Amino acid sequence: MRTLCASTLIGEFFIIGFAGLVAMKSPDLATGTVWTVSGIAMALSVLLCGMITRPGGVALGWLFQLGLIASGFVVPTMFFLGAAFGGLWWASVHFGRKIDEAKARFAAAEAEAARG
Repeated sequence: MRTLCASTLIGEFFIIGFAGLVAMKSPDLATGTVWTVSGIAMALSVLLCGMITRPGGVALGWLFQLGLIASGFVVPTMFFLGAAFGGLWWASVHFGRKIDEAKARFAAAEAEAARG
């Protein structure tokens, strides 16, 4: 699960950076504010990569997905991209858990075969 979720989060890192570039063009937003918010969000995406397997890591990832969707109020394209990455996050968690369960079953079967 860790690999799939981390891949999604790193993809979001780049999307947030590009959204920051788009948000800079808005006359209502100060450049410093845009890059402060974007920089914090980008740092969070990288930090979440290391927290995925810890308790609450996946829940924090879901909160991050909601924040990404909510950023659509500043950059409207982010409604779509946030929803798309939310779907990727769901798939990463869902299929990642299935992969982890399968690896555990195969490891148990190998250990059993080695003993007997």
